[in-house]
Amino acid sequence: MLELRQLCEGCGKALPPNATDAMICSFECTFCEVCALTKLRNVCPNCGGNFQHRPIRPAVMLAKHPAATERHPVNIDETSHNAFFARYRDTPPSHR
Repeated sequence: MLELRQLCEGCGKALPPNATDAMICSFECTFCEVCALTKLRNVCPNCGGNFQHRPIRPAVMLAKHPAATERHPVNIDETSHNAFFARYRDTPPSHR
């Protein structure tokens, strides 16, 4: 079951369970669309994977399976990510 993290790990923007601009990698690292596609250039700084839009959990299911409340660090080290990105920029996600 997806955690539905409620903050962008890049800029701290609120991403409630019904956010249409929430993006996740396969490890559920969660970023807003702007951070994922602009700052991170579709390469997760934690695992090197790509991002997809996070599905929306219907409100009726949120009562039974609520979104996560645990906070994750909010920070993108752009210098470090630039070096990380350089290794993966020409490699498709399926081959990273």
